Formats: sequence, C-alpha cells, structure tokens
Amino acid sequence: MKKRKLGNSGLELAPLALGGNVFGWTIDEPASFQVLDAFVATGFNFIDTADMYSTWKPGNKGGESETILGNWMKKSSNRQKVLIATKVGMDMGAGMKGLSKDYILRAAEASLRRLQTDYIDLYQAHTDDTTVPLQETLEAFAQLVKQGKVRAIGASNYTAPRLSEALDVSKKHGLPRYESLQPLYNLYDRADYETNLEPICRQNGIGVIPYYSLASGFLTGKYRSESDLAKSARGTGVKKYLNARGFRILEALDQTARKYNSTPAKISLAWLLTRPTIAAPIASATNVTQLRELLDATNLNLDRESTELLDQASASSLSLSV
Repeated sequence: MKKRKLGNSGLELAPLALGGNVFGWTIDEPASFQVLDAFVATGFNFIDTADMYSTWKPGNKGGESETILGNWMKKSSNRQKVLIATKVGMDMGAGMKGLSKDYILRAAEASLRRLQTDYIDLYQAHTDDTTVPLQETLEAFAQLVKQGKVRAIGASNYTAPRLSEALDVSKKHGLPRYESLQPLYNLYDRADYETNLEPICRQNGIGVIPYYSLASGFLTGKYRSESDLAKSARGTGVKKYLNARGFRILEALDQTARKYNSTPAKISLAWLLTRPTIAAPIASATNVTQLRELLDATNLNLDRESTELLDQASASSLSLSV
C-alpha cells in the first residue's frame, strides 16, 4: 500500500484514517479492539482521537476513546506500528479547555497517561482559541516537540485567516508549524474548505485529514427520508442534508456506485482521495464489516467522467436551492 506524506511532518500514513470518536460511545472496548485489530491487520496505520471523546455520552467524562486506544496498544504491543493523532482544546468540563500554554502541557500529560505511551505522533489544536495569543499556543507545542513527547502538530477547525496567521507566527519565531489541517470536508460540505482553506494548504504543503468524510453517515445512502433518522445515534446530525442538493448528490453516488459495482460510502471516500491536498479522510466504523467497506474505498480509482458527475451534483453553487 502506498503511504502518503502528512505535510512536512515526516509521518507517512495509509490513505484512510480510523476515527476514534466511536470508541467508548457507540461501541465498547471489546468491539473497539476488534475494529482496531482488523484495521492494522490490513496495513493501515493512522488512528485519530481526542481527549474529549466522548464527553457527550451520559456518564462519560472524556478520555474514554484514548483510554481504549491505550489499553489496545498495551495488549497488542504494537505502538511502533501505528500513528496516533489526538487533540486538545475543546471543553472537557470543570474548566478544562483552551489553548493556553499551561493547559496544553497538562492536557498532553493526561493524554499520554491514557494512551499509555510516551509520545503522540500528531498533536492537534482541536479548535481555535482566540483568547490566547497564537505564539503562546505554538510555544507550548514547541516545548512538547523538544521534549520528544510530540512528533508533529496540526490544527483542526481553524478558519483560513487564523491558519495563515499561525503559519506566519511559526515562521517569524522559529516555532514548529501546523503540518496538518483537520477540517469538515466531504462531498456535501465543500464550499468553505475549497474556497478558503484549500489554497492555503496547497501553497504551504499542509496535509489534510478531513473529518465527517461521510457527512455523519448521510453519504452512505442509508438516510433518505426523515423516517430513516432513527437508524443510529448519529441520525439527528443528518437532517440538514435531506434537501434537494443532498438528494442530487445521493443520485450521483448511486449512479457511480452501480458503474463500479460499489457503494455510495466507498464512492464518497474515493472522491475525497481524488482531491488535491487530501492525505487521508477520517472515517469511523462500529464493526469489522463496516470497516472493510471503508478500507476497500482506497482501492477505487474514479475516472474523470465519474469525478465530474459527482463534482457537478455537489457543486456549492447548487446550494442556493437548499
């Protein structure tokens, strides 16, 4: 399998990242282990999580996903075979949030403990914190890199102006720069990334690992009416896609899936992999069967006709009819 470089980080990842948001939320530890085992058994190596996964589940306090990952790596003795990406900054409760230097350093230690490792391959600012100077945030990351606790840093949910400013601050002060960006980007959610963020990523050689690659499951095709929304815990996040443009996209996905004897989910991920700057889409799976379908998408090579059909059906200019 051909690995892809993530910016100038030195990290090389297989072309699909496993999302760890479901660990400790919609699947328990044994089921998570099964998915993780199957993921690495097929040669894939990049797993994305965050300290606050999954605070939203009643009874959880955050750190559940990292804890499961840590237990799995300890049991499997395979830390060297995987790249672990985690994040800091979103609200963990009890005032634990933000990107101040003090908080980043404390949060990193907590993540390392849960992950049962002495380094994080990619440590990401989960969301921008405009209350803290970018220089302070980047100095915290620089200290972690110098200590060998972090190999590379990335940004998630940054606006284009703030990403540009962060890159300038890194350059000006000789600090590590964000080598990756984790934005919302998929066949439906295109406009902001392609208009504002993609040019910056191309110009600076930043690797992109988009989240919600399947639009919370909408692009799998299993949600085609409001009555379908009860099919999973994530269904409520799909309602916004049930409109004229969304249905056009599903129609194009169905047509392309028939052509390749494939599925809408595979076609959606294959489309992302045709896009410049995309290193690896992030997708989560709750069982091994679902995982294998996602991984199989990396073997699909869409021809120009199919790519153009999907581009036209999902063009952001069509969003005026939403």
